[in-house]
Amino acid sequence: MFDIQTIKQRYYIVGNSPQINRAINVALQVAATDLTVLITGESGVGKENFPKIIHQNSARKHGQYIAVNCGAIPEGTIDSELFGHEKGSFTGATDARKGYFEQANGGTIFLDEVAELPLSTQVRLLRVLETGEFMRVGSSKPQKTDVRVVAATNVNVPHAISRGKFREDLYYRLNTVPIYVPALRERKSDILLLFKKFSIDFSQKYKMPSIVLTKDAEEKLLNYNFPGNVRQLKNLVEQISIIEQEREITVDVLKKYIPEEVTTTSLSILKNIDRTSDVSFERELVFKFLAEMQKDISDLKKKIAELTNTKTTSRLEQKPLLLDKEQKENVLISGHYPDETIEIAEYIDEQDVDSDENIAEETEILSLPEKEKELIKKALMKNKGKRKEAAIDLGISERTLYRKLKEHNLDE
Repeated sequence: MFDIQTIKQRYYIVGNSPQINRAINVALQVAATDLTVLITGESGVGKENFPKIIHQNSARKHGQYIAVNCGAIPEGTIDSELFGHEKGSFTGATDARKGYFEQANGGTIFLDEVAELPLSTQVRLLRVLETGEFMRVGSSKPQKTDVRVVAATNVNVPHAISRGKFREDLYYRLNTVPIYVPALRERKSDILLLFKKFSIDFSQKYKMPSIVLTKDAEEKLLNYNFPGNVRQLKNLVEQISIIEQEREITVDVLKKYIPEEVTTTSLSILKNIDRTSDVSFERELVFKFLAEMQKDISDLKKKIAELTNTKTTSRLEQKPLLLDKEQKENVLISGHYPDETIEIAEYIDEQDVDSDENIAEETEILSLPEKEKELIKKALMKNKGKRKEAAIDLGISERTLYRKLKEHNLDE
């Protein structure tokens, strides 16, 4: 058994905060058992290191270690990937295939983004955890497997359970031993250590002197919340290392890479939408667009009404006749002036008003897909085409993002 410092060096974990030390301690203690582990924490905190610590410090270290990103596998093929399939079980199944649970027999399987699994797959997974049995797709013959399961998620699982998107019994079965990996803002004392480590790494990678921060820049860095956690900090150091010519980074230079405030944009609002429900996301998206457009539509209808009233009044006033209230009402009803044959029904044409309102409503409806398409394009541009990061910003799974890209012809 290794001590904590040796583990940190081996798995490139930087930091001495109590939170990160506790997470490593729990991983080492549970490694000697076969208990199921659920690792939680925000995206970008480094959850993927802990299954490796558990596996390589266990009796299964000579067995197979397989990491599976559940959110990146299409729903139609996830069962086949995990549990295998028989020849001819579905279109394209030309041969029988072993799934990950069969391949990892005697080893460890890491299920990343486990909350993205479909409910039907969750039932299959629960059976494996409870009985060690599974069936290939297209087969009625149960098979045994001896696999250690470690899962991870950045989703609030109890909230997903309350929304009917995750099985409660599966949650308690996976959460036998919980490990929480803290966000970077919860371990601020480690920020400067990480900055220095990344600075040295990139100086070696790009063969240039490493960058250093002035005192003011250090304060600026420590006061930033890092919503993208360690991954964001690493990207920030790489950008500065490549772009800046001066190796001493002042606070003014650092400000170019760290925004003063998070702007309340569509993307930031969508981060709060529950990622466990794609249907919920789409509904919230529609409601949000309707709310944004409500004022514009209301103003448009008001303008139409004003223009219609102005048109009617101006044409009535053009006639050199002095009409009392009763006569004006008769004009509006009959469409004729007294003793005249000039029709004025065109002055107040409710059909035209209704038509204008219908056009406004159609514009509102037709603009929703365009708004959604524009939002997705902005997310992709912000993340330089990285679909996984774009999906995180939008608050949806990669699977939903791929479907939306196809719908809007953005997948080219």
